[in-house]
Amino acid sequence: MTQPERSTHQPAPRNLTFRKSSYSGANGQCVEVAGADGSRWVRDSKNPLGDLLYFTDAGWTQFLRSMKTGTFD
Repeated sequence: MTQPERSTHQPAPRNLTFRKSSYSGANGQCVEVAGADGSRWVRDSKNPLGDLLYFTDAGWTQFLRSMKTGTFD
């Protein structure tokens, strides 16, 4: 499995629109995702000004596939 790309040096585009999954509960333990220019940005909903995770389209697809198959369980 390829690892998701994480970069603190990749500048985030301005005016990203983050959204939570409809499966998120009210407990505040959520992540939010924004898409821009063929990439995905992920942040912790409790800390919206904190670090962002960066994924290329291919990395995001692999990450989702790995989540669905239980790779991280």
